[in-house]
Amino acid sequence: QLHLLLLSLPSLCSSRPPPKQLIAYPHTRSRFLFGSLLSSASCDNPLCLFVREALKAAAMEVCSVGVKANVCFSQVKRRSVGSGESGIWGEGIGGGGGGCGGLKIKVWETKVVKGVKWRSPLGAAVAVLTSDVSEETMVLHAPMFGYRTADPKSVASIILGGGAGTQLFPLTSTRATPAVPIGGCYRLIDIPMSNCINSGINKIFIMTQFNSASLNRHISRTYIFGNGINFGDGFVEVLAATQTPGETGMNWFQGTADAVRQFTWVFEDNRNKNIEHIVILSGDQLYRMDYMDLVQKHIDTCADITVSCVPVGHSRASDYGLVKIDKTGRIFQFSEKPNGAELEAMKDGGSFLRLSRQDAMKYPYIASMGVYVFKRDVLSKLLRWKYPKANDFGSEILPSVVKEHNVQAYIFNDYWEDIGTIRSFFDANLALTEQPPKFQFYDPMTPFFTSPRFLPPTKIEKCRIVDAIISHGCFLRECSVERSIVGVRSRLDFGAELKDTMMMGADIYETEAEIASLLADDKVPIGVGQNTRIRNCIIDMNARIGKNVVIANKDGIQEADRACEGFYIRSGITIIMKNSTIKDGTVI
Repeated sequence: QLHLLLLSLPSLCSSRPPPKQLIAYPHTRSRFLFGSLLSSASCDNPLCLFVREALKAAAMEVCSVGVKANVCFSQVKRRSVGSGESGIWGEGIGGGGGGCGGLKIKVWETKVVKGVKWRSPLGAAVAVLTSDVSEETMVLHAPMFGYRTADPKSVASIILGGGAGTQLFPLTSTRATPAVPIGGCYRLIDIPMSNCINSGINKIFIMTQFNSASLNRHISRTYIFGNGINFGDGFVEVLAATQTPGETGMNWFQGTADAVRQFTWVFEDNRNKNIEHIVILSGDQLYRMDYMDLVQKHIDTCADITVSCVPVGHSRASDYGLVKIDKTGRIFQFSEKPNGAELEAMKDGGSFLRLSRQDAMKYPYIASMGVYVFKRDVLSKLLRWKYPKANDFGSEILPSVVKEHNVQAYIFNDYWEDIGTIRSFFDANLALTEQPPKFQFYDPMTPFFTSPRFLPPTKIEKCRIVDAIISHGCFLRECSVERSIVGVRSRLDFGAELKDTMMMGADIYETEAEIASLLADDKVPIGVGQNTRIRNCIIDMNARIGKNVVIANKDGIQEADRACEGFYIRSGITIIMKNSTIKDGTVI
């Protein structure tokens, strides 16, 4: 029987740290070649002396060879050292075969003398085991160190899409926030959905509550039915806010944490028993991210919770939850939308991010993206037992849990924009037209998915187009489009001018006969009429804008509610309402 002992020894003869040494205690039928850092004759350490005397007493054959870990393993035997060759005690290593086609390691250059003088280099890891009996020859494997890789099959994602969307009103007057169009042909829900698909996560829950009809329709057409994305053994489930019998069951979602709490029973279902980690996502952000990198960081740090974070400047810091991070990446303080002295105290200074002095001054805060990874058991315990009355992750749970749990930060250094206000939504859309853009949907490796509409190419007649995005299925006739986005099925008549405008498009086409009939009756067809000039504007779906209209907000009004006239003004941006009509000659 062989007893092998793997030792990690400090250097006994040199200041260099030695690698791990293998010491073999053999069965009497086997012969071993043993190489060790301890073989230096100049070493007077008691352990060195003990090993040398023990080897002599056992009458073992000793030799030193260099071994490369994880290269090859081969059966070898002793052989005699010929004239002029080098070896130890008159023997070397020969033979071979096996998977390597012959052993290609070399006996150390040490002259054979009767009074053995070992001269092995210090700090080298050497160990070879041989036997005269091939059936009993053992193979020494270098120690393998385990590394756990994140498995998408053990991950589920929850997309929070049930908020009232008050800050995006009037765009959310008849639709949920994740259903708001973006980039000409996408909707906000397509961002986290596509990121999940590209990350390999195919177990997706979407929580809805307010104005969810158009969102449900888009999800069913794009991601669930046969013409949508193929998820294999995965699924996409819409978890709509419901009421159940009993006092506690009569409440709608009161916040992000409460929404997840009401559906914790879903994760305990038998088909979801293999889920170990839950990624919680927001439905109103624009970014491209591999969520499995986030989950891998979560696993590597043995975190209970991992929060994805970005550096932010002072102007928008109070809009987010801010964190402070120690040198190990652990979050030790979390403050939701702080102001005044509390905001000043949350400055990071770039110590963990290792930013340059200039960047540290530009981005003095670290903000939570609202993207979290929870261990499933930890999430269940927090929501059910520890914080059963908490409604929100950012303002109630995370500020307390960082003191008791291992909450790690994952720094996201790519483009990220929170589409939480009309201004941020407008700026993020127009930024897509920049050259080069900070963010773009065009990436063949990580594409963004949306509903297949099967529309024809856009038709353009004698138009002037500068830094613009024109979606499919549009008709543009002798018009000018500058730094604008034109959505699907849009119609721009001759003489129309769009500048710094987000036009969402239309749900249907009107035929040439229908358009002619409407114009003959002094009515307005869908689209933008002749000689109309539009600046700094968001035009919602199916809007009808007549001839000779001017939308420019020359007076610089910041806020206005003119629902009866078909428009609102938010942050100085004019918003033409969905399905509204702006009559010929109107000036806004």
